[in-house]
Amino acid sequence: MRNPRFNRSLLATSILLAAVTVRAEDAPIVLETIRIEAQVAQELLGNDRITPEDIEQRNPASVRDVFAGESSVTTSGGAAIATKVLVNGIEESLLSVTIDGARQNKSPFHHTGNVLIDPHLLKAVEISKGLAPADAGPGGLGGSLAYETKDAADLLKPGEDFGGRLMLRAGDNRDAFRSTLALYGTSGGFEYILSGARSVSNDYEDGDGDKVPGTEADLTDYTGKIAFTTQGGHRLEFVASETEDEGTRAGQAGPGGIIFLRPDFAGVVGANSVFLEGLSRRKSYTGTYTTLAPQGWYDPTIQLTYNEQEIDVSGVAGINESFSGTFMNKFPIADGFVSAGVDFFDESAEGEGRGPGPFASSGEEEHRNIGVFAQVRQNLGERFSVSYGARTDWQEFETADGQEFDESGISGNVSVDVILSDTLNLNAGIASTWGGFELGEAALINFGSTWNYDGFTDSRSVAKRLGLRFEDGGFMAAAAVFQTDISDINDILPAGGMRGANSDLESKGVEASIAYGWSHGFARLNYTYADVELDGEIISTTAYYLGRPVGHILAAEAAWDFNDQFTLGGTSEIALENNDAEASLPAYEVFDLYLSYQPRQVNNLELRLDIQNVLDRRYSSRSSDGINSTRVEPLLEPGRSFSLTSILTF
Repeated sequence: MRNPRFNRSLLATSILLAAVTVRAEDAPIVLETIRIEAQVAQELLGNDRITPEDIEQRNPASVRDVFAGESSVTTSGGAAIATKVLVNGIEESLLSVTIDGARQNKSPFHHTGNVLIDPHLLKAVEISKGLAPADAGPGGLGGSLAYETKDAADLLKPGEDFGGRLMLRAGDNRDAFRSTLALYGTSGGFEYILSGARSVSNDYEDGDGDKVPGTEADLTDYTGKIAFTTQGGHRLEFVASETEDEGTRAGQAGPGGIIFLRPDFAGVVGANSVFLEGLSRRKSYTGTYTTLAPQGWYDPTIQLTYNEQEIDVSGVAGINESFSGTFMNKFPIADGFVSAGVDFFDESAEGEGRGPGPFASSGEEEHRNIGVFAQVRQNLGERFSVSYGARTDWQEFETADGQEFDESGISGNVSVDVILSDTLNLNAGIASTWGGFELGEAALINFGSTWNYDGFTDSRSVAKRLGLRFEDGGFMAAAAVFQTDISDINDILPAGGMRGANSDLESKGVEASIAYGWSHGFARLNYTYADVELDGEIISTTAYYLGRPVGHILAAEAAWDFNDQFTLGGTSEIALENNDAEASLPAYEVFDLYLSYQPRQVNNLELRLDIQNVLDRRYSSRSSDGINSTRVEPLLEPGRSFSLTSILTF
């Protein structure tokens, strides 16, 4: 039951919503380009964009493929159910994750990934490393990941009102068979997309040719998107999606003698593995109103979302539910604009244990937030551009034993972009972000013992970044130093039920990149060094919901169109040995290549050959769970894999 303080906050935000959506004048205002919003400035500030062109070149069959060539974003290995995404070593559960602006909740179980995504409709990804603007939403302690999917207009050819896209992919190791189909079109002001994806395979083989049990692909995704735009530019959109992975996974006996599926491990030392079907499912429903023809001060975005993350790993099951919304308006000001509004979420985590006695647990936590925010972006003269903003959040948290915690906090940020010369830019930014409380792990609420909330408190992060970028013609070089400190993170996976225990996380280091582009291709090299510590010590490789050790990572990507039919390209990841970790993390180097062919005679067909792990290395991804643990048999990645893809548009 919401307390009066929370109800007063809701009333205040409703009044503000009414204020920001009032049309103040009818004349359209055309805003000039705000330099700090430009890609040059954003990259230095740690806000990278994976573009539609990048995604097309990478031809992703998984979330991991989406981030190929990005040294600052690493992923854990195994099947889709186990994949976690980390930014500079900080796990995505400490980031604000959205899909088309809609807030996503985290996983209910620590051996599974956080946000189950199939990338077949993915258009772009925005990555924020630490510096969280006020209008990015609540809870972005370590930054944000913003996934954007395609609209019908992104898929239709000019002059057409109906189309389709069929993709078939067959491989000899990883992704033995993958198919996707999308149908899309427009009629009057209506537009729609209906799509599905299916990936199946047997367990893949590692670089030594040995089977890695529990890694089979068994993923299904359905998405429907419908929108209507009036002649005046008012646009209503509704999106529904469901993504499910239910393959056979490895499990071992745990507390209470019950079986826990651990799809992020190859096995547990000294324990026999059994193989059972597991389930990971994400459902999402989002409605959005925007205007494509803003008039004066009337430029609103209104969005409501429901999503849930569900897992069933034999011995326990859990579900995280989230209802959230954003009400925002963009106001023009001198040489810039202000994004202001309110947002909220109402979330819960509920679990079920299936063991004897105290391991037949159940419980639920609830978490609510109301936020008010404003973010200014503007040019101050010809060489100086700024972004600054603040937000205030009010939170209410109800524990599994019925206690209530109420707290509020203020967040602020400022970033500057300075043109030093025709070829050199400087960027600097700092952000203090209030995170508040966090839901615990749904599947293990009260598991084994009743959770104790003594010491339960709110979290905060401070992020700083300074960078330089040189650009001349097709050549670019950039470097930046960064540091993100997150304090008082309550224990999501509490040892001994001590839910109020808390810890401090720090990620600091340097990023650098060099690139050259020409008329028929490009080549770029990214480098990241991230030193990730938990409570002053190098973080472990099983610090769930927090992060992983990184060290030195290099990632390269290149492509060359050597005529209008053939494109040759590839990516690579090189991880240097990390001796800072509790046990040394081994080095590895992995290279992927592809050749794309678009025949002149059939202009709606693309054939593509991919060779992944060309050198057939036997290795575990740097961000995989337990790779330096004496208790864990870590997952090995697929060995050399050949796949052939055909993409037909009609």
